[in-house]
Amino acid sequence: MKTGLKLGVAAAALALAMGVAGAQSRTPLTVYTALENDQLGPFKEAIEAAVPEVEIVWVRDSTGVITARFLAEAENPQADMVMGLAVSSLMMFDERGLLESYAASGADALKEQFRDNRDQPTWYGMDAYVGVICYNTAEGGAAGIETPTSWQDLLAPEFEGKIVMPHPASSGTGYLTVAAWLQMMGEEDGWAFMDSLHENMAAYLHSGSAPCVQAARGERVAGIALDMRGVQEQAQGAPLEVVVPAEGVGWEMEASAIVAGTEHAELAQKVMDWSVTREANDLYQLTYAIVAHPDANNLPEGYPDGVEEALIDNDFGWMASNRERILAEWSSRYEAKAAPRN
Repeated sequence: MKTGLKLGVAAAALALAMGVAGAQSRTPLTVYTALENDQLGPFKEAIEAAVPEVEIVWVRDSTGVITARFLAEAENPQADMVMGLAVSSLMMFDERGLLESYAASGADALKEQFRDNRDQPTWYGMDAYVGVICYNTAEGGAAGIETPTSWQDLLAPEFEGKIVMPHPASSGTGYLTVAAWLQMMGEEDGWAFMDSLHENMAAYLHSGSAPCVQAARGERVAGIALDMRGVQEQAQGAPLEVVVPAEGVGWEMEASAIVAGTEHAELAQKVMDWSVTREANDLYQLTYAIVAHPDANNLPEGYPDGVEEALIDNDFGWMASNRERILAEWSSRYEAKAAPRN
């Protein structure tokens, strides 16, 4: 018995040592991301299972903050990869020569709009997030406000002080929504629409989800926000209707890329290969309804009808090249109602 016990203890110690040695032998890969905090653990676990040589080290913030940080570090990049960031941001990086070209294995299976189809691709799409209206039916009904069916409906005087939306400089959802209005309406009419909407706006929040959360709590009647946040709040019992405006909806694509000059290019390529797999897309779809792989099509219960049909023909290149100009103009007009940063 004593010999068996000793052998058991020795085996356990050896297994522990091997586990520690295995963890120590992994190469840290610094990945900049705008993924939500609750996604980071499952993504890290899945990537490290698929690529055991890698230890994922997340650097996470909102889309605008990560974009600004990456550009500020252009002369001395600190990241090995970018994952889960707006493709319009990645296009900005690509224009500056900050991304590595790589033809990911299996990427041909992705939907056309989720692929960089150039001869020297630098990014691959993961999922799409959409700007919709989260409307609190209880609060709206009590105030005698009809359910909006279009963006123009939000200009009605009864919405004054009852709407929130994401700040476009700090939130990808905010920027995609502003960019969509300018593309759908044209710049002159788009800015005129936003001028009128500003009169009804209570605040511009620094999160793509927060406006829907406030609407779900009854703090606001309507929040322009991320599509999936509305579905999640609705599933938890909030009196919300997720409205897909009749004119169409803006959308952005989360995508991944390898940073030019990384010392760990080979490992980053393995992670990129994982990112385009069906298995990875099944993971994406736990958070986003619309994903890059056509075989991952399990829409969540309660997701509104007609979203994919309502997606505008988005010019991501235009979004990228005009981002700084649009944000400067937006700030000069509307910054006074920006919420304080936490």
